[in-house]
Amino acid sequence: MKFALIGASGFVGAAVLQEALNRGHQVTGIVRHPEKLPSHPNLTALAGDAYDQDALAAQLSGHDAVIHAFNPGWGSAEIRQNFIKGSRAIIDATKQAQVQRLLIVGGAGSLYVEPNLQLIDTADFPAEYREGAEGARQTLRMIQEEPELVWSFISPPALLTPGERTGKFRIGDNQLLMTGGQPASITVADLAAAIVDELERPHHLRQHFTVGY
Repeated sequence: MKFALIGASGFVGAAVLQEALNRGHQVTGIVRHPEKLPSHPNLTALAGDAYDQDALAAQLSGHDAVIHAFNPGWGSAEIRQNFIKGSRAIIDATKQAQVQRLLIVGGAGSLYVEPNLQLIDTADFPAEYREGAEGARQTLRMIQEEPELVWSFISPPALLTPGERTGKFRIGDNQLLMTGGQPASITVADLAAAIVDELERPHHLRQHFTVGY
C-alpha cells in the first residue's frame, strides 16, 4: 500500500514509519524537517505544513491512506488550539485529495473509564497533558461528524512507552483497558503494529478503538 504519514518523525510517527517500511509499504513522510527521516528506498520525505490545507492536499493525492500522527509538540503553549487547527486541515486536505481512508492517532484521554466519563475528565488526569488531550478529544468529535471519509481513531492505553515490538496485544473499543487493577500499557512499537494492522485489514471503520497488553 501507499501511505501518507503526517508526523513521521514524532514518537508515534517514527515507529509507524518503521513498521510500515518493514512490511514493504511505500510511505510518504510529511514532516517539518524531512532531513530527520531515515533514507529508505520505499520512503519519500517531504517538508510539509499540517496547517496548510491546499499544500497538504497536493502531497496527499494518490495515496491509499493517510495516517494522522501529527502533534504540535507538548511544549507548545497553544497545543489544544493547534491540535484542532492541524487536525481540521488534515481532514479537509484528505477529502480534497480524494483519499478515502484516514487513520488518526489520538490520546488515552478520550477513552471511557465508566459510562459518560472519559479519562480526561477524572480528577487524577495529569494537568500537564490536559490541553493536548483536549485537542485530541475535540479531533475525535470532529471526525465522528465526518460523513465522507472512511476513518478510524486509535487511542493508546494510559501508559505508552518505548520498548520492543512483540506483536501480541489486546484490542478494545473506546473503554480504557485495564490489566488487573492497573491501567494497561503498550510499547510504541506495538502501537505502530496495531496501526498498520488496521490499515491492512480494517476492523474499526468509523470507530474509536484502543490497544494494550
